[in-house]
Amino acid sequence: MTEREAEVLRLTGEGATPRDIARDLHLSYGTVRNYLASSVTKLNARTRMDAVRIATEAGWL
Repeated sequence: MTEREAEVLRLTGEGATPRDIARDLHLSYGTVRNYLASSVTKLNARTRMDAVRIATEAGWL
């Protein structure tokens, strides 16, 4: 997982919406959604929150 994917995933775990994350990180909404989808795939997770859990348990967030 890239640093940016981890950052987006961490913010998601803190309750930020993709629109909030896009605004705060100066990214497009679509880019944030792509980072989230990539994280879910790379972690073999079922959902975004499952990806947050997996990454947190692994110590990546």
